[in-house]
Amino acid sequence: MFKLIRITSLLLLLFAVAFYSKNQKLKSRTWARPLEVVIYPMNGDNNSPVVDKYIQHLDEKTFADIDLFFQRESKKYNTVTPQPTLTHLGSILVEHPPTEPALGSDMWTIVWWGLKFRYWAFNHTPDAKANTDKVLVFLYYHQDDKNRVLQHSLGLNKGLLTIVHAFASKQQAAQNNVVIAHEILHTVGATDKYDGNGEPVFPAGYAEPDKQPLYPQKLAEIMSAHIPKSSTESRMAEDLNQCVVGSQTALEINWLKP
Repeated sequence: MFKLIRITSLLLLLFAVAFYSKNQKLKSRTWARPLEVVIYPMNGDNNSPVVDKYIQHLDEKTFADIDLFFQRESKKYNTVTPQPTLTHLGSILVEHPPTEPALGSDMWTIVWWGLKFRYWAFNHTPDAKANTDKVLVFLYYHQDDKNRVLQHSLGLNKGLLTIVHAFASKQQAAQNNVVIAHEILHTVGATDKYDGNGEPVFPAGYAEPDKQPLYPQKLAEIMSAHIPKSSTESRMAEDLNQCVVGSQTALEINWLKP
């Protein structure tokens, strides 16, 4: 009997989450008004004083390129609102979200983590506004090291939540914004446009798939975030001025109609 009650409760919880997620999806992808984005910085290096100092001096100007990027790109697709996002800097968080599941984890592990993550976000970022058209970005900052490879960032297609790993460096701020914009688009339905080696997939992952000659490209499609130099080589975009929202991504986020 206890097992039956537990299973029933879990199914009801999943149904409620699915219903709420559907409502989020419909509201956040109408683009009838700006999508609010709130960025919560966190120290991702065991309270490193270097990282602490960096995040204490953050301001909204650090992330201004994000709204400018979405504003510029949305003009190509005649969105209802001319300003698709309004990005704000939230408070610094000391407590961190539940640890992300390892790559290759089974479906139930990922589902359970997603539920815990949503519950954690609800408890640690409460306000008077429902999270139906607001993206919450939990931004882990790490000490800058050119030889360091950061953990993969992720954005939930259902939930309007994203975890981003970035370097605590003014020199890296512009490239950090590329990652943040990429993950924001995941939360509203955009898919990755790169292969297993991280190389842009042709044609969806190319900013200019019709360019002749095709290589080298000068810009990056935001969901690949890399500028192709050849069919096997690319480099990451340095800032959002080097990125565009391609037609496939525009379809996925409802900027274009099928």
